[in-house]
Amino acid sequence: MFTGEYRHTVDAKARLAVPSRFRAQLAGGAFVSRWLDLCLAIWPRDGWEHLAGRVAALPTIENAGARAFSRFVFASAVEIEFDAQGRFVLPAYLREAAGLEGEAVVVGSLDHAEIWSPVRWDDYRKALEAPDALAQHLAGLGI
Repeated sequence: MFTGEYRHTVDAKARLAVPSRFRAQLAGGAFVSRWLDLCLAIWPRDGWEHLAGRVAALPTIENAGARAFSRFVFASAVEIEFDAQGRFVLPAYLREAAGLEGEAVVVGSLDHAEIWSPVRWDDYRKALEAPDALAQHLAGLGI
């Protein structure tokens, strides 16, 4: 399970360190892609394969939304390799998509982690923490 919020630097070689708490979960391989809400997602191999199976089951021929989601996520995806310090190279097109310039916030999101620009994450988190907004997000979820 991916939980917590961690601030890291994207270094001059475009490397980002994954929080040490996440490394064991990603040891079997990992993928990074664009994700919802203008962030990136880091998926462990098994989670990525599960997502791919779910997307493959969508009616992409009949449904333009399913095709768009598949292209959005998979066209931008890259398999990542970690160095001895738990860093990986984040391609320029993904840094640009997420608005990453020098720092990043890595956030746990249950079955995957997300990479946010600090400004976007702070704005998103503040908006989500507003009681009315949170209640509206939870409405109908059965939680």
